[in-house]
Amino acid sequence: MAKENPKENTKEQHKAANKKEHQAQKVQVTEARKGPVAPLPKGYKVRMSELYRTTVQPALMKDFNLTSPMAAPKMTKIVINIGVSEAKENIQALDMAKEDLTVISGQNPQVRKAKKSISNFKLREGMPIAVRVTLRGIRMYEFFDRFVSISVPRIRDFQGVDPRFFDGRGNLNIGLKEHHIFPEVNMEKSPKARGMNITFVTTAGDDKKGKALLEYMGMPFKKPEVKQANK
Repeated sequence: MAKENPKENTKEQHKAANKKEHQAQKVQVTEARKGPVAPLPKGYKVRMSELYRTTVQPALMKDFNLTSPMAAPKMTKIVINIGVSEAKENIQALDMAKEDLTVISGQNPQVRKAKKSISNFKLREGMPIAVRVTLRGIRMYEFFDRFVSISVPRIRDFQGVDPRFFDGRGNLNIGLKEHHIFPEVNMEKSPKARGMNITFVTTAGDDKKGKALLEYMGMPFKKPEVKQANK
């Protein structure tokens, strides 16, 4: 009768233990990723949301003689678009733009495709050419806070946001030449500067109320030039 080797038994037990530990780690990772958003810390408050509720909303009601808080204009969503024209020839450029927009917004973006073919631009219908993300709620306020407090001061030769960027209904459209103003972007992985468009959608209904809302929340608008009278 062959004798059992104690060393071989020890190796088998060690492998079985490692396998169980690896499976347990996989289960833990899977459980941690459940749900659309990670749970917030207890007692966490969104700074911009609190600012709107305690300061901005009462100020808007006073300025425009509003009797109900529900009538005060508010921000409903922020839409961020990045066009990737080189994706027609290099699909990896689209993947890089998608990764950059993910770290900027904290949300997985949607790939936008061409609606019709244009031969002069070598564009075919259904070809992926851009990425877009729509932020609402907590992520919207968090992005607005980071954009105004950190990203805007990093814009080269910034003189303020032009009020003419409003669309007539109280929505502000800002075009950026470089997405590197966001500190979340890794310059080594994404060395090429990409332009992007950010739309701040509000319930204002007109530009005057929309400008007052965003100005109270910290958006730095360009001040009108004061012409000095000739002496």
